[in-house]
Amino acid sequence: MPHEVSAINRVRDQARRQMQDLTGFDFGAPAELFPSGNRKGKSFFAYKRFDTAAEALRFAIEELPEPALLGSYLEVNEARFGFHEINALYESAAYPLKRTAKVA
Repeated sequence: MPHEVSAINRVRDQARRQMQDLTGFDFGAPAELFPSGNRKGKSFFAYKRFDTAAEALRFAIEELPEPALLGSYLEVNEARFGFHEINALYESAAYPLKRTAKVA
C-alpha cells in the first residue's frame, strides 16, 4: 500500500509541474479519458482513448455534461489531470484546436 501512495503522489507532482508550465504540456500526445468512479445514476461515457490530448480535451469540455466530467480524469504521458486541470488546459492560450461553444 505505501508503494501505491508513493506512486500516486509522484503522478500528482508531475501533473502539478505540467500545470505550472503549460508550455511544456504536449497537446499532441495520446490521451485517455477515464469516467468518474461514481456508479450511482446514469453513466455518461465509458473509458475513451484519443490520438491527441487536444482532442480529448475538446471532447471532455464540449461534449460531456459537467456532472460527467466531475470526478473523471485525463491521463497524458502518465500524468493525471482532473476537472480543474482539464478546464485550465482547454482554456490555455497554447490549446491548438478551435474552441466551439458548448451546447447545454
